[in-house]
Amino acid sequence: MPNVMIRRNDEGKLTLYVAKKDLEDVIVHMEKDGADGWGGNVELADGSSYYLDPLDSEPKLPITLRARRGQS
Repeated sequence: MPNVMIRRNDEGKLTLYVAKKDLEDVIVHMEKDGADGWGGNVELADGSSYYLDPLDSEPKLPITLRARRGQS
């Protein structure tokens, strides 16, 4: 399970960065992003996906979390 950093870019979009792969891409879909929590399945613009354990609410960004590689 890699550590990933999630932040907002200059355009206000969420991005996910994986240091070991030197990969940073825009998050195009997040399973939970509202009153019911934050996290779950995350899909990136390149089609790859990760799973973040859901949090109760959106955290202060940037944040580093553990993620599991999702099924593409």
